[in-house]
Amino acid sequence: MTDARHILVLPDRETAEEVAEKVAELLRLAEEPEPVRDALAGEDDAEDAQWLVVVEGEVAEPAELAAIAEAHEGWLERD
Repeated sequence: MTDARHILVLPDRETAEEVAEKVAELLRLAEEPEPVRDALAGEDDAEDAQWLVVVEGEVAEPAELAAIAEAHEGWLERD
């Protein structure tokens, strides 16, 4: 198991909300992770924002999170 912060980076809010629901089901979380807007450096336009779903703690299969992110035009970062 890996104990870290897993950050799913996604293209828009709607996608981030859908992914947060899937992640909560996959990991059997008590609460869905809250999607967070991440404006790109130097950009004020809402179109130039990424959305993050942050998962804290142990994850048995980080590859499953990566697959969910990639299936929704995103990617997984680990902190």
